[in-house]
Amino acid sequence: MRATIRYMIAVDMAGRTVASHCATGTLDDFNGILERREQVRIDGGIVVVMRGREAEAKAGEMVTAIEGYIFYEIAALLVLAAGVGFVGLLLRQPLIVSFIAVGILAGPSVLNIAQSDEQIDLLAELGIAVLLFLVGLKLDFNLVRTLGPVALVTGLGQVVFTTVFGFLIALALGLDAVTAIYVAIALTFSSTIIIVKLLSDKREIDSLHGRIALGFLIVQDIVVVVAMIALSAIGMGGAAAEGENALTEVLGVLGYGVAMLAFVVLFIRYLANPLVERLSRAPELLVSFAIGWAALLAAVGHYLGFGKELGGLLAGVSLASTPFREAIAARLASLRDFLLLFFFIALGASLDLSVLGASVGPAIVLSLFVLIGNPLIVLAIMGAMGYRKRTGFLAGLTVAQISEFSLIFMAMGVAIGHVAEDALGLVTLVGLVTIAASTYMITYSHQLYGLFEPVLGVFERRRKTAEDADPPGAASPHDVILFGLGRYGLGIASALRDSGRRILGVDFSPEAVRHARAQGFDVVFGDATDPEFLAHLPLARADWLVMAVPEHDTGLTHDDPRQALLRAVRDLGFDGRIAVAAHRDATAMMLQAERADLILMPYRDAAFAAARMITDDARAPDRIVADPEGQKELPA
Repeated sequence: MRATIRYMIAVDMAGRTVASHCATGTLDDFNGILERREQVRIDGGIVVVMRGREAEAKAGEMVTAIEGYIFYEIAALLVLAAGVGFVGLLLRQPLIVSFIAVGILAGPSVLNIAQSDEQIDLLAELGIAVLLFLVGLKLDFNLVRTLGPVALVTGLGQVVFTTVFGFLIALALGLDAVTAIYVAIALTFSSTIIIVKLLSDKREIDSLHGRIALGFLIVQDIVVVVAMIALSAIGMGGAAAEGENALTEVLGVLGYGVAMLAFVVLFIRYLANPLVERLSRAPELLVSFAIGWAALLAAVGHYLGFGKELGGLLAGVSLASTPFREAIAARLASLRDFLLLFFFIALGASLDLSVLGASVGPAIVLSLFVLIGNPLIVLAIMGAMGYRKRTGFLAGLTVAQISEFSLIFMAMGVAIGHVAEDALGLVTLVGLVTIAASTYMITYSHQLYGLFEPVLGVFERRRKTAEDADPPGAASPHDVILFGLGRYGLGIASALRDSGRRILGVDFSPEAVRHARAQGFDVVFGDATDPEFLAHLPLARADWLVMAVPEHDTGLTHDDPRQALLRAVRDLGFDGRIAVAAHRDATAMMLQAERADLILMPYRDAAFAAARMITDDARAPDRIVADPEGQKELPA
């Protein structure tokens, strides 16, 4: 018999419950455990009752088997995700496409593996909270204020164009007005995760079109925030309208929202920096705090009525102004991807492939609109602002896909009851097509430009002045990026600054970061061996990297941190010169084998300098570099 077991109860001789468990499975799955059973159908499920001593003997075994079944299910999903992800890697596809494919394969239409809906939904909700936390973490409003006109105009122009024409196309395809506006807004979002990854892989993240693309992605993130706030307000109004005091309910939730926003502002003003700086002394605790903070504010947001999404977003915003945000974001990137796997599994498992056939035609039309229309509007706007057709074309290709936020936005609409699940399936198909196609478009962007260059002249003005300077808001270039701000590293930084070099310091010690900032250096907090963190540094614009980090293990791996750093920056395409500090000859030889251009040996170099001062009567340096709060850079 293949009936579904939803509740299993064991009772003793007196009728008292010994054990109970809720699960999804079949009677055949539990043969050998349930030797005597009677079946009673309740609410579409089955209550399985065992009586007497057999129940007492079998109760623990029953619970263990059911829990093992759920574990087996999750294990199967993870193995399936790894396999499909590997195929996607061979096809040069981002993980989002692979994850949605995993959901479809694991769903009822194919393998029917994903059956523990409650557990999967819980992990999916936590993944969305972490994702929005990371989005909020990037929304430093100091950056927003310095956005150049090209990012602002291009970002808003693309959003307005896609919304208006997407709405008209959706209406023409037969969608109702509410569904059409949802679909149109969903088509405006581009995937920051995919774009940053692809541009980083191509070593174009610091190029002109790369910086412009990142600029209007920030604008899109702001639009995402506004859209979700509006959607939450609409959802609150709709839910309250069913009650007697609709206006009171809405005003109450809005009041809670204002109170929570005020709390976040006060947290930023008085607590964020000192609290996070103290926690950063233990990197694992910093990560745990970030996850807990995101989950806490998401839970508070849900309890107060304006949604887990906005709560998680506010948690990220509350830490966006701290100097540790890049380190937190880098540490949480892998966790975000892992948890989002379950969101896409839940999404793919909810899709009925037999129904999606009717959406293939509309999905193709909307996909062509995103793949062609979005790049053209960016190209037209940048051309009108004086940028060359090549820059506009390469930047435009980055918006030729929709985002994971598009699917989250549609899922919120389904939860509120504004749109049917067919609309979510339609946008999911558009996501699969556009993300897959745009990945190849961005990867082979220069070949595509060479193909279409003859017909792109209409998008270029004769007088070009915009590219004579970097776009406003671009970060000031640094000549030297220096890792390690102890006494030795800070002494090098001071001497280089005296010679006119622009220095960016990096350290994983909060005391060293604060000490260097107090002396006027540009400093970021981060792990020098974390590739996610290194990818966000302006490596392409630096002439030198100087590694003055200590020899003991301070990174995410057990390798020598300098060796790991050398490999990582070379893999990221840094083609400048690298100087590395070492204290032993064996270490120096190892670092030279890793293509270090200059080996600094502090004791040897200091001895030579001392000898020159003695023999040549040269003047000794008059600067004294103190340890940051007693931190020791060199061994005694």
